[in-house]
Amino acid sequence: MEKTIHQGRNVKRFREMLGIKQEALALELGEDWNQRKISLLEQKEVIEEDLLAEVAKVLKVPVDAIKNFDEEAAISIVSNSFHDESVAYVENYKCNFNPIDKIVELYEALVKSEKEKVEMLQNLLDKK
Repeated sequence: MEKTIHQGRNVKRFREMLGIKQEALALELGEDWNQRKISLLEQKEVIEEDLLAEVAKVLKVPVDAIKNFDEEAAISIVSNSFHDESVAYVENYKCNFNPIDKIVELYEALVKSEKEKVEMLQNLLDKK
């Protein structure tokens, strides 16, 4: 039994994930669109190619993402990620980089170059 993917529901899922309201999507699609038409679009199991491309462009997602997104498969992947009592292991990471040390090093290099510049200018004055 082959399961078909409900493209309208996928449009709704992506729209909601992006925090876009139906009215806002309708405004982006053009003057002939309204909230009611978006609602009807989200109820369609299969959406026409050109319309799907237009909606995908507004949502800034690939057309294939809307065509192929299967929420059950995504949930299955997440829920079956750990087997045999395995757990996610995160080591307590401590950064040894101290930005103040780097700033001090930069200032020391700057002071050194300024001293060299002053010494060079002093030598030029002494020669004249």
